[in-house]
Amino acid sequence: MFLKGKTALVTGSTSGIGLAYARALAGEGAAVMINGFGDAAAIEEARKSLAVASGADAFYSPADMSKPDEIAAMVGECAEKLGGPDIVINNAGIQHVSPVEDFAVAKWDQIIAINLSSAFHIIRAAVPGMKDRKWGRIINTASAHSKVASPFKSAYVAAKHGIDGLTKTVSLELATFGVTVNSISPGYGWTPLVEKQIPDTMAARGLTREQVMNDVLLASQPTKQFVTVEQVAALALFLCRDEAAQITGANLSMDGGWTAA
Repeated sequence: MFLKGKTALVTGSTSGIGLAYARALAGEGAAVMINGFGDAAAIEEARKSLAVASGADAFYSPADMSKPDEIAAMVGECAEKLGGPDIVINNAGIQHVSPVEDFAVAKWDQIIAINLSSAFHIIRAAVPGMKDRKWGRIINTASAHSKVASPFKSAYVAAKHGIDGLTKTVSLELATFGVTVNSISPGYGWTPLVEKQIPDTMAARGLTREQVMNDVLLASQPTKQFVTVEQVAALALFLCRDEAAQITGANLSMDGGWTAA
């Protein structure tokens, strides 16, 4: 358990990729703070299972990732209850699909706040401790949409391109402090976020559910397979190892070949 004694804070981790990250980190001994929304009983069950897996403490924060004050308080609570955080994974995200001329301003603001600005606020709060300890891992969930665009997703694509830029900038600032900063860019995986956007895409493009899955979602992935949450979590876990100490500022694709062309 190579992360014994380390603390990880993972946002958007009550389901999907985020929960897979938390489980992978706990499996290597890290104390974990999870965050997100969902059924209270299911979240508590996940928290208990993480504590059992790690042999360390696990806590849950309901902090709203659109509210900077709550984000700062969450990082402080993590430090107080668990120490660190030594590892930060910015994974919280939402999606909205609409032609740009019909894109609700409130939706734009919400997506930028949760998908991009929340990562800035967490990094800003966590970096001083990492610099003091001369060790840290910051991993941002980007997307194939941090490298290429798709129609009807203006806010999401803008936010993910922003995550790529934020990752590169902070990696340069922290390069001499033993702190690495990287992005993982999955293609389409079968997660709640992807599943929820299917009806909007059906409406926006006038397609059936099957057409959205085969002709929109998987059309761009040469392997014709969804990325699994376990695959994404395994890459994040490798980035936490000493062997990955010279990987920083990278945007690592895991998209079935989508962005190869």
